[in-house]
Amino acid sequence: MLSQIYPQTDHPFSFELNKDMHVSAAHFIPREDAGACSRVHGHTYTINITIAGDELDESGFLVNFSTLKKLIHGQYDHTLLNDHEEFSSNDRYAMPTTEVVAKTVHDKVAAYLSTLANKPTCVQVFVRETPTSYCVYRPKRVEING
Repeated sequence: MLSQIYPQTDHPFSFELNKDMHVSAAHFIPREDAGACSRVHGHTYTINITIAGDELDESGFLVNFSTLKKLIHGQYDHTLLNDHEEFSSNDRYAMPTTEVVAKTVHDKVAAYLSTLANKPTCVQVFVRETPTSYCVYRPKRVEING
């Protein structure tokens, strides 16, 4: 069981949902200046996704927890992140660093949420790579879909 406290972000919404998951995955940063991280190695990432909104769907959900898990855990768990198209470039915004993983998770979740009638918003993604290192991604502007 995960029991974590995450940095919080202010938002104007009535409901806030948080989904935690562990993703075991390998990666490498394809740059010499990445040091030891330039070699293939693995982590058990802790990912927390924060979604907010004002309207619940017909089932009473802001978003279904299991859908979020399938969207992220189902795609990345037990894989080499560099094998995924979104992490396969030497572009600094496509290398599987903790920062890019957090933004990519946000973008993937936000794209899914935009298809929902109740229009919830992903306001934050927290990715812990090691017990002492994590990254938080928050979009600059939270757009209120409605």
